[in-house]
Amino acid sequence: MPRLVLLPGLACDERLWEAQIPVLRPTLDVHVTDVHMRHDRIEAMAAALLAEHPGPLVLCGASMGGMIAMEATRQAPDRIVGLALLGTNARPETPEMYELRQSAIELFERGEARDVIELNAGFAFHPAQARDDALIQRYVELILDAGAPQLIRQNRALMERPDARPHLAHLRCPTLVLCGDADRLTPPECSREIAALMPHAELVWVAECGHMLTMEKPAFVNETLGPWLQRVVQGA
Repeated sequence: MPRLVLLPGLACDERLWEAQIPVLRPTLDVHVTDVHMRHDRIEAMAAALLAEHPGPLVLCGASMGGMIAMEATRQAPDRIVGLALLGTNARPETPEMYELRQSAIELFERGEARDVIELNAGFAFHPAQARDDALIQRYVELILDAGAPQLIRQNRALMERPDARPHLAHLRCPTLVLCGDADRLTPPECSREIAALMPHAELVWVAECGHMLTMEKPAFVNETLGPWLQRVVQGA
């Protein structure tokens, strides 16, 4: 049976998947990777993932985790038997985002990480969920627990990430693309582009949802992602 690897997003860990793991683990061989915490570039993160998890893989990545997953499909396309991409982006960094990340890095270096994260946390969520103070605080603490050095290193990795689009059209594995319909960090056009490039992709919109799909709409994500992963693993 293929191994299912969950790839968290920027500065996140297994807590990003805390609503999904109990649903998936009884029937699937589930692992959560932390390669984004241990390497400096997307390419190196993907290479480490492939080295640490031999054999056929189903990769499920959120945001930055999806970027690592797409790079893994470039490095070892024959080993990836299924791909789930949640709120992610195949494009390289834009000049505008590069400058924004650089400005944030300078604030992290000055010890102002909490101020930056708390000020911007709401942008990661749909306005309806952004009013949930407990949810926002859970997200803020999740990010801050990574620490400023990780925030700096992972943002730099995103700034230098490769363009994943050239190889996506050559992939033949089944792919699920999930995106919040109000995602302001990786806008819906990014997911629409990924799905259009891939010959076996299914695009699903998550209603009234921002960037943090697994935290904002855990029930919908579980109902959609769980059965899809089961089908892919059993059919591999």
